[in-house]
Amino acid sequence: MKRLFAASAALATLAVFSAFAAPPQDTPAGEQRFRELYKELVETNTTLSAGSCTLAADRMAARLKAAGFPDSDLHPFAAPDHPKEGGLVAIFPGKDPKLKAILLLAHIDVVEAKREDWTRDPFKLVEENGYFYARGASDDKAEAAIWVDTLIRFKTEKYQPRRTLKLALTCGEETAGAFNGADWLTRNRRDLIDAAFALNEGADGELDASGNRVALEVEAGEKFPQNYRLEVTNKGGHSSRPVKDNAIYHLAAALLRIGAYEFPAQFTDGNRAYFTGMAKILAAKGDTETANAMNAFLKNPNDTQALALVSAKDPSWNATLRTTCVATMLDAGHATNALPQRARANVNCRIFPGVTAETVRAKLEELAADPAVKISSPETRGPTASPPALTPAVMGPIEKLTAEFWPGVPVLPVLQAGATDGEFTNAVGIPTFGVEPVFMGPDLGNIHGLNEYVGVKSLLEGREFLYRLVKIYADQK
Repeated sequence: MKRLFAASAALATLAVFSAFAAPPQDTPAGEQRFRELYKELVETNTTLSAGSCTLAADRMAARLKAAGFPDSDLHPFAAPDHPKEGGLVAIFPGKDPKLKAILLLAHIDVVEAKREDWTRDPFKLVEENGYFYARGASDDKAEAAIWVDTLIRFKTEKYQPRRTLKLALTCGEETAGAFNGADWLTRNRRDLIDAAFALNEGADGELDASGNRVALEVEAGEKFPQNYRLEVTNKGGHSSRPVKDNAIYHLAAALLRIGAYEFPAQFTDGNRAYFTGMAKILAAKGDTETANAMNAFLKNPNDTQALALVSAKDPSWNATLRTTCVATMLDAGHATNALPQRARANVNCRIFPGVTAETVRAKLEELAADPAVKISSPETRGPTASPPALTPAVMGPIEKLTAEFWPGVPVLPVLQAGATDGEFTNAVGIPTFGVEPVFMGPDLGNIHGLNEYVGVKSLLEGREFLYRLVKIYADQK
C-alpha cells in the first residue's frame, strides 16, 4: 500500500515547485523498453481472485534473462499450495563480497478491480492526457517495473557495482490472510534476500492541489494493520413478529459507537518531523491558523484543541496522528422475510507503533458496550517491527539527488499510515525504507480505487531518480 498522507519540510520561504530543472534522461530506446516492460507488467492481471503473480514474475524473469542474466541469478519461487502467488528474486553480483547487498523490494499483486465500475479497462494500460491509467499503474507495479528496468540498464551498460544488488518481486501484499511472498522469503530464504538495507514503497512525492511539488517523502516507520470481526448471533424468527433483540440492531449500534470514537494522538520521530515541516510550509502560504495549531501540539502533545483542528482539516493528517479504526464490510441476515440470525462486520484498524493489537481489540469491546457483540481477530498480517534509523548514508544520497532533480523540494521522513511488506523485512533485521519519487496529488492517484492513475512525466522522472540512487548506494563502501 502507498502512503496515506503527505509530508513536508522546513523551508525558509515557500516556492512553487514546478519542474524548472530538467532531470537527466535515458535514451529514447531505453525509455521505450521501460514503457513496454511496464505495460506488460501492468496488463498481467495479478488480483488474488483471477490473476497470477507467478505469470507476472515469469515475464519479468524472461526480460532479465534476455538482458543477459544467467539462470543461476534468477530465483523464481512459489509455495506448492499457492501456485499462482509466486514471485522472483534476481541477483546482480557486486565486486566486493564482503559488503552486504542492497535489496530492491516491490509487490506485484494488485487490489481487485471490476470492469463495470471503471471508465477504462483496469487491465489495459491507457495513456491519456499525460497520465497512465490502470489497476497497479502506481501501486505497486510502477516501482516493480522501475526495479526490473534498473537492473536491465545496469546489465546493458556492463556496470559493475561494488555491492551486490538483489531484486525481490513478491505477491500477497494487498490481501490480508493471503500467501505473502515477502513473509515467505524472510522465513524460508532469508539468505537469498539478506541485505544491508532495502528500498521499498511506502513514501512518494506530494503535489499540492495546483500540481506543484511540496516534498519528497522517505518512510520512517509504519502503522500495523489489523482486522477485527464483530459478530452477533440470534435465534431469529419470522419478520412479521419483530422484536428489539435484533442482531443487525445490536451490530449497528456498536458500530456507531466505535465510529464516534477517536483514539488519542501519539508521536514518533516520523510524524514529528512531518508536522514540523508542514507547519513552516503552511505558515509561508499564509495558513497561520493551521500552522500555529501544529506548532502548539508539537510543544504540548496534550493540546486537544490544536489536535482537533488539525485532525479535522485532513484525514491524512488525522491518520498519521493516531490509531484509526473503520468499518469496511457488512454481512447480515439470511432471508428478506426473516429476522437475522447472524450479523457480521469487519473493522479495519491501522495501529500506531508501540500499541498492541490486543489493546485495540479490548478498546473496541469497551466501545461496543454490548455483550451480544463478540469481537475477534480473524488473522494477523505479520510481525511488528521498530522503525529503522534514517542514517546519513541512507538520507544523504536522496537529498543530493532531490536537489539536482527538483531544486527547493525538501526531503522529509514520514510515518506511513498504511502498511507495506517492509513489515516483514524490518522484523528480520533488514532495515527497509520507503522511497518512491513519483509525485502524486491529494487524491493519491486513486490507488485502491476507481481509475487508478499516475503521471507519465512523474513516473519517468522517478525511474531516472531511482536508477541513479541505486547506483550511489551500490558503490558505497
